[in-house]
Amino acid sequence: MSSPDPSAAAQPPSVFDDVIAWAEQFRPGDPVDQKVRLLLLDSIGCIAAGLQNDTVRQAAERLALAYPGTVHLPGSAIGLAPGGAAQLAAMALCWDEACEGLARAHGRPGVAVVPACLGLGARTGLPDGSLGSLLRAIVVGYEVGGRAGQLWRIRPGMHVDGSWHSLGAAVSAARLLGADHGAQGHAAQIAACQVPFSLYRPITVGSLARNTYPAHAAALGVLAGSAAAAGIAAPEDALAEARRLALGHEPPGERDAAGHWMILEGYLKPFAAVRHVHYGAAAAIAMRERLGGNTRSIRGITLTIYEEAIRYCANRNPQAPIQAQFSLSYGLAAALVLGDLGPAAYGPAMHDPEIRRLERLVRIEPCRDRTARGVRGATLHVETDVCVATESADSVAGDPDRPLSRDETVAKFERYAGAPLGPDRARALCAAILTADWSTPFPPVLDA
Repeated sequence: MSSPDPSAAAQPPSVFDDVIAWAEQFRPGDPVDQKVRLLLLDSIGCIAAGLQNDTVRQAAERLALAYPGTVHLPGSAIGLAPGGAAQLAAMALCWDEACEGLARAHGRPGVAVVPACLGLGARTGLPDGSLGSLLRAIVVGYEVGGRAGQLWRIRPGMHVDGSWHSLGAAVSAARLLGADHGAQGHAAQIAACQVPFSLYRPITVGSLARNTYPAHAAALGVLAGSAAAAGIAAPEDALAEARRLALGHEPPGERDAAGHWMILEGYLKPFAAVRHVHYGAAAAIAMRERLGGNTRSIRGITLTIYEEAIRYCANRNPQAPIQAQFSLSYGLAAALVLGDLGPAAYGPAMHDPEIRRLERLVRIEPCRDRTARGVRGATLHVETDVCVATESADSVAGDPDRPLSRDETVAKFERYAGAPLGPDRARALCAAILTADWSTPFPPVLDA
């Protein structure tokens, strides 16, 4: 590709060039193809559910003033330009905190990559607007984003969302816009030159500002991808310099080389809560079954869990949904009472007297053994009027050894998207994403 940027021709290879060239080498029907289809389906379900929230709808109306267009995300009647649709999709995707993640990256590569691909792929006119092209763009962006997450280790007080995610989204956008491998690498470095700095503070005080972080990353990704496709280059050491200045990390840092599929490790969530909350919630649901649903006899609760979970999810007495989504004590109490931890846990259930009573009883203690071994999991001790009971959750659905199955993912999609889309359209969209040939144009798939 000819370039108006004189630095592009002499630019050294990007730090992610090996991954970009390798990650497109999966084929229809293989495990990566199956996983990326499930990731896409799960993400669209979360987006459709998130778009039903009044605040998200109002944000969509304002975005339509800035980005008017003809792209309609599943679950929304508001038309947007592709860039606006990418931002709205990213905001809706994380709204219920039911989106995917990757423990190795300490974050969620898909929260910006999938929305950027949806926004661009939902309209005709791309160099290759097929389903296969979209799936490849998601995978390449996910693999780059996951490795960026390995390199970008945030400092205390920072939040992971919206930071390194922009690098993966940039690669995906550049690819969909027709950029070659070298330009896709430059897209990541352009994003690295301006990688966002995100605060954890909004979660602490219950502010929904956190839900704009993935949207910012998606927007930056589309911008950086467009710039790279136009021939603009960036310094090869941009990410290393950003790590040094923003985080105090000296280069080079360590990340997985090409040849290891991070997307196969990525988890899809059974529960609507930050992943750290899942282990206590799973133990609580098992405990509820042992107690026959009778929580009123509970007089004491102790949760022991790895220290990272306590560091990010120690919010007590949450008053706002986002505080509750990042609360070990609330997630545990809600799961004990409801027998589930879905989006409904953050509605009227937040005022349920029994959930609130149990939440006040919870003591949280660090599990030094799990912390020392670098493994996740939780142990729940419950004292009742008649007994003391213990349940442990050493893994939960979605972990590498217990990936969410196709049937479980479809069931979750139908639960989240069935009402917004209607049962017939939800089933048709599900079938199209999971079974359509790679050569199928993507816009009709999304409109199925």
